[in-house]
Amino acid sequence: MTAEQKHFDVIVVGAGAMGSAAAYHLARRGIKVLGLERFDIPHTMGSSHGATRIIRLAYLEHPSYVPLLRRAYELWRELQQLAARPLLHITGSVDASLPRSRVFEGSLESCKLHGLHHEILTSRELTERFPAYRLPSEVMAVFQPDGGFLAPEACIVAHVMLARACGAEIRAREPVLEWKVSGSRVAVRTHKASYEAERLIVAAGAWIGKLIKPLAAIARPERQVLGWFEPAHPGWFSPERFPVFNLQVEDGHYYGLPVFDVPGFKVGKYHHRREPIDPDDPGRESNPEDEALLRGFVTRYFPDGAGPTMGLRACMFTNTPDEHFILDRHPEFPQVLIASPCSGHGFKFSSVIGEIMADLAERGETRHDTSLFRLARFAKNH
Repeated sequence: MTAEQKHFDVIVVGAGAMGSAAAYHLARRGIKVLGLERFDIPHTMGSSHGATRIIRLAYLEHPSYVPLLRRAYELWRELQQLAARPLLHITGSVDASLPRSRVFEGSLESCKLHGLHHEILTSRELTERFPAYRLPSEVMAVFQPDGGFLAPEACIVAHVMLARACGAEIRAREPVLEWKVSGSRVAVRTHKASYEAERLIVAAGAWIGKLIKPLAAIARPERQVLGWFEPAHPGWFSPERFPVFNLQVEDGHYYGLPVFDVPGFKVGKYHHRREPIDPDDPGRESNPEDEALLRGFVTRYFPDGAGPTMGLRACMFTNTPDEHFILDRHPEFPQVLIASPCSGHGFKFSSVIGEIMADLAERGETRHDTSLFRLARFAKNH
């Protein structure tokens, strides 16, 4: 390989959700880009696997996410048309909790603020419409018809394939050992080669704190487990009759999705058992305690879905202290851009985050409002 071949306009570290999207948006603009992934493409070692990922337009986490979601939906639909395969599946979404609790009230506020079509349903009305749901009588729900799920592995593959078709180089099984800024350029070294670029985008998920020192104490990986359970009435848990849900009950805060690709309906608990983890720790596989935690929830609130366990898969959240994203420049090196961590709710945004990172790498600015995601907000708290 010649020195000329080793030089790129932009190097993207990580080819998962955010990195693959960034590489695609850069390449489609004619920018010479290299994507480096430490594992396979796609892989099951990080935060972007598990057959399905929720996307919802009503967003209780913060109302400023909704404009980004609108653009994300546009980009997902464009991507699936270009890839000629289904990526976005619309089921509707349910945000449910006790009245005056965060999930119900936050979702309702988001719908009202942004003029989103929605319905308010009692627990009884929810069950009449979607019979798999058996929530406590006092629970209230916001139903938003635009919610649904993405097929994450297929989304990553689509971004990578289209990036390559536009001229990007994407290399799997090539972990980055170090990067250094030298003048106006950034040098990146892997165990296979060294590369140079004008800009570096680090989208390394749970490994981002190991590559970006200012994030070492901010981006905290956490073990997460997903479970799939066989329904007694499969039709009730099909995408046509089972909207994705975000549910806060006395047991905790849970999410779930219909049967798709795995022969069971999928559930998870936000922050699961609150276990910090080193992403390089091999001992993060699922275990009977994980299964018991999820099965208890399913048995109580979705009893017709509490059949045999069809699957358990570990993944990771990488949490910031306020659980909002980080999309910004490195505080010392403006040539280096940071994408994520996303605190367990980022996959749905990856299409638009790819566009944002391409904007920042190409022009130094973006039309999207990213003020919520600046790294400096944490310095103000110390």
